[in-house]
Amino acid sequence: MFPRYRMVGYCGLPGAAALGRLGSGDPDERIRELEEKAQDFGDGRELMPVLELLATVANPTPGPDGEYRTRTPRKTVRRFHELARKHDALLLLNVQPGRAAALDEVKALREWLVRPDVGVALDPEWDMGPGETPGETYGHTSGKELDEVAAYLADLVEEHDLPDKPLVFHQVSTSVVSDEDAIRPADGVPVVKCADGIGSPDLKRATWRRLVDDVPEGMHTGFKLFYEEDTEGSRLMRPEEVLALRPAPEYVVYE
Repeated sequence: MFPRYRMVGYCGLPGAAALGRLGSGDPDERIRELEEKAQDFGDGRELMPVLELLATVANPTPGPDGEYRTRTPRKTVRRFHELARKHDALLLLNVQPGRAAALDEVKALREWLVRPDVGVALDPEWDMGPGETPGETYGHTSGKELDEVAAYLADLVEEHDLPDKPLVFHQVSTSVVSDEDAIRPADGVPVVKCADGIGSPDLKRATWRRLVDDVPEGMHTGFKLFYEEDTEGSRLMRPEEVLALRPAPEYVVYE
């Protein structure tokens, strides 16, 4: 995957515009818009369009199984996988675990993860401990838990002779992920740490510096832009400003 490509994506869930750009309007139109926007991020690399679909969504209520999460219907995942293939894009299945175990939620997506054009994105701020409720507090994960997911994906890559399968983890604060050094390199699974800070360009640069300082060797970086939250009282960062970050993000995603 890297350094050949730069991934550029939209995230979201159909019918839920508040959860990201991918969830509003006609999906084919959104992808064509994404393909055009991605051209600003090439900077000498091939571009990989990414559809980051919320496959597991954290809820403020427990649901029938008490796990505080809802799984996106299979038919929706299938529809977006077909769209990704139609546009030569990568489908990233985003997991907000609630009180469920992140690895269990990833394993529940196995039928899609054995395909060559499907990866995983984890949202640890929605990874709740016992007694915690999504939306009331930041969740948390550890390098060990992320490493277990990477190892599971590496086994799928080897077993099914697949190309690189990215594992993205989004991080809004340093408190959300601990002991990152426990994430060991896994063959065929490039791990991407995506900075999710909200605010003005200066605030986002400051968050970037905090989050990527001393990033473990071999880990890649990503950067999220928010169409609404970033522009409240400020403006969206321009592509050239994003590419000027160091290290330059290998995944740029719009919500």
